[in-house]
Amino acid sequence: MGADDLKKSGQIALDRARQVSSHLNSGNDSSQDAAGSTPRRRSRRKLAEVGPPADYSDRLDQIATLERIARTPDNTHRGYQRQKQAGKLWVRERVDALLDPGSLQEVGSVSGEVEWMKQTTSDGLEQDVPKTFTPSNSVQGFGKLKGRKVVFTADDYSLRAGHADGASWEKTNYIEKLALSLRLPIVKLVDGSSGGGSVTTIRKQGFSYIPPLPAFEHIVKQLNMGIPNLGAVLGPAIGLGAARVTICHFSVMAANIGSLFNAGPQVVKNATFEDGLTMTDLGGPDMHCRNGTIDNLARDEYEAFEQLRTVLSYLPNSGFSAPPMLPTDDPSSRREESLRTLIPRRKERMYDPRQLIRLVVDEGSFFEIGSLWGTSALVGLARLAGHSVGIISNNCESPTGGALDALGSQKITKHLKLCDVMNLPILQFVDVPGYAIGTAAERSATMRHGVNLALAYYTTTTPVFSVVTRRAYGVAGGVMLDCRDPRMRIAWPSGDWGSLPLKGGIEVGHSFELKEAARKGGPEAAEELRQKLEDEYEGLMNPVRTANAFGVEAIIDPADTRSVVCTWVEHMYGDLMQERIAKRRTGVLHAQFA
Repeated sequence: MGADDLKKSGQIALDRARQVSSHLNSGNDSSQDAAGSTPRRRSRRKLAEVGPPADYSDRLDQIATLERIARTPDNTHRGYQRQKQAGKLWVRERVDALLDPGSLQEVGSVSGEVEWMKQTTSDGLEQDVPKTFTPSNSVQGFGKLKGRKVVFTADDYSLRAGHADGASWEKTNYIEKLALSLRLPIVKLVDGSSGGGSVTTIRKQGFSYIPPLPAFEHIVKQLNMGIPNLGAVLGPAIGLGAARVTICHFSVMAANIGSLFNAGPQVVKNATFEDGLTMTDLGGPDMHCRNGTIDNLARDEYEAFEQLRTVLSYLPNSGFSAPPMLPTDDPSSRREESLRTLIPRRKERMYDPRQLIRLVVDEGSFFEIGSLWGTSALVGLARLAGHSVGIISNNCESPTGGALDALGSQKITKHLKLCDVMNLPILQFVDVPGYAIGTAAERSATMRHGVNLALAYYTTTTPVFSVVTRRAYGVAGGVMLDCRDPRMRIAWPSGDWGSLPLKGGIEVGHSFELKEAARKGGPEAAEELRQKLEDEYEGLMNPVRTANAFGVEAIIDPADTRSVVCTWVEHMYGDLMQERIAKRRTGVLHAQFA
């Protein structure tokens, strides 16, 4: 090894010795820091102490502050003052009144517009805190109605009259998707436009827009899947708000504060020159609870909430499950002797069809839907042996005498579809003299709506059991009683049926003979012949003769009606219900409400 090599090796050894010495000195310094808390370690600890808290309590405090602001009414806010002056509950009061106590789980509780400010803590840390907060004008989330879990949306009319505020569209769309995904009933408390736009939206965004309806796709799927959609009008339901509640399976309007219209009085004034209209004039309960836009009328908000709870108690969470069963002390075998004398022997006389329904179904279980509109028909929900059923009945006490008019047909059509998507068997009491006749009936397109009713009867698949209490005439009678194969029906001894009622039917069928009698013997001879023919036909139309020819499956003692229909419904809720649900789940059977 040469001299140069030795010199180079020595330099390498010296460098390594210096590295080892440096490491040893560094270790000693660390030991001193640990044992003696050197100033450098104290500096690091001090920085950790004044930094953001490790448990994120600062951000949790921000959320708590925003939620407290959202849940505390601002008595000085003009929107809140307007709400209370109108006699309406504030949105948070409504949610508390609707839901079971303690069941609220809010979604999007801090969505809204926040103005932040800097604030220095006692530790000298600067952090953001809310200065002002305007919550989204829609409260949404989960809750329970009589123990049933639901999702809900509730408009806050005190903030921008429920118009879109940026968050409400997204929140509403999210809740609609949740209802569909989780198969949970959805309740909609509508007061305003439910997130619909206004001209100020254009100014805020800086551009105009083609109106979107992102949630409607999900709503239609919900309706057809049998996910209960229940809506309440608790103020002016405007535009999108009106559409959201009208499309529901069931809707109710609070009589003291509710109204519904496509556009408000000011817009109407500029478009149609109708001036001086109030919201009630334009679309109050007397209008929309009588034309079928809204199903039911409630005295106030609290009664509206109770109706929502009641309707839900009959319905499943979706068409993929069976309707709930509520145990009853009312025996299935109960005989009701008063039913024997309910139908008058004189065909021109009326009786109370609601009393008939109440005497057959479980005691206190009948809930009528749409009592103020389509009065030629009665529909509703009830229970038989504890099982939920849909109810359909003709109403001989209506102005048409029970003949189905346009609105009556529309009413039954909607109810058939409701029962179909909800897997509700239908019990119907038939006393129909036919479709309504006359110029008023023709102007209102009675036959068009009557045919739509026929389509509903023949395209729905839920079981139907018919009790023919009296009349069954014409196309309407055929539609109601021949819509299932095999037919499940019984008749009472008061049964009276045919193509045309005798009154008028004799004159049509024997017009030539009557004219000849009048020509030969005058009006007296014609009347004598007509009476003779009527007596003959009366004998031939004895319902027992129809049973002799097996034109009706059974004529029973009216007092036994309850036991017969309870036996039927208990069978429907057995294997047949499970088979139906399996077909719904696998897509073999499709029910359609919308």
